[in-house]
Amino acid sequence: MISKPSRHCAVELQALPSRISQVRRIFSAQLRYWRLDPLIDRVALGVTELLTNVHRHVRTDKTCTVRIELELDRLTVSVHDRDPHLPLVHEAEPGATGGRGLALIAAVSESWGVQPLGDRGKTVWFTLPTPPRVPLFATWQVPGAATTGPFAELEPVAMAPHAPARSAVVS
Repeated sequence: MISKPSRHCAVELQALPSRISQVRRIFSAQLRYWRLDPLIDRVALGVTELLTNVHRHVRTDKTCTVRIELELDRLTVSVHDRDPHLPLVHEAEPGATGGRGLALIAAVSESWGVQPLGDRGKTVWFTLPTPPRVPLFATWQVPGAATTGPFAELEPVAMAPHAPARSAVVS
């Protein structure tokens, strides 16, 4: 019995500004595939902030792994880097151009944290609740339709979600 099914997607990269936008596009596409479009903006913001922290604060090896994991009722986004120094939450001055990343993540997420991994680095993560799923069936009333007769007592039938379109063209 599967009590906690999950799906995940991970990308390993150098935390460079040009790569950050690529990771945002990859995860946006993945969230659309999972039909989690309402989470795209918050995931993109969180991933940008976490990868920017790696770019700015990790001194030597900027290699990191970004992972999103979908569980039944939440999405977890994490960034693992090889630097053991833990991030600090700062209260930025009003005119400061930085220092708000973790505060932004705290504001848009359900929860967040840091998992120290000793000399293997750390993982910074945040979670978002998944939006309620559309029911698999729906009932509707056609105006003027009879509510009696041979089909009046039929129950709605569960319908499978629409599968993504696939091309039949072979190249």
